[in-house]
Amino acid sequence: MSKQWTFVAVIVVGVLAGAGALIWFGSGVTRIEVGKTTPDFRAIDLKTGDSVSLRSRYRGHVTLVNIWATWCLPCKVEMPSMEAAFDALGPQGFEIAAVSIDEGNPEDVLAFASGLHLSFDILQDRKGEIQQTYETTGVPESFLLDRRGILIKRVIGPQDWNSEANRKLLQRLLNEAGK
Repeated sequence: MSKQWTFVAVIVVGVLAGAGALIWFGSGVTRIEVGKTTPDFRAIDLKTGDSVSLRSRYRGHVTLVNIWATWCLPCKVEMPSMEAAFDALGPQGFEIAAVSIDEGNPEDVLAFASGLHLSFDILQDRKGEIQQTYETTGVPESFLLDRRGILIKRVIGPQDWNSEANRKLLQRLLNEAGK
């Protein structure tokens, strides 16, 4: 057999092995898609120091999962609108899980949140695992979940969460029973 045919055979075997691996292992991968249940994740609640699970902590609530960092200027611009929406709709069951991906000191993250007078949950994932779990492209990135944990809206980049359109969406989700 010539070198060329040996090379072709090696390539074909490699492609078949890769396709087999995708079929075998690919079924366990959870894609982040609107209309689907979002995967669980754990992060540290910086107010309590406890490790919290998305599913157990926010079950039954309309939840905005916001992935951000202290060094991100668009994140800083977005946060006041998140606080305004939370102030208005929190009593009705709206929650915000703001997950910092800062690798540094938790006190720096808390100081940042305090400087913006944020009252919603500030979490930290120093390893950045949520970025892989939620397939993010950068920060800020937000995921709006209904009471069942179904992804309703995904936003890449800053968003005015207190805009009329977003407030109507949040109110509609809050008015729905945990169907």
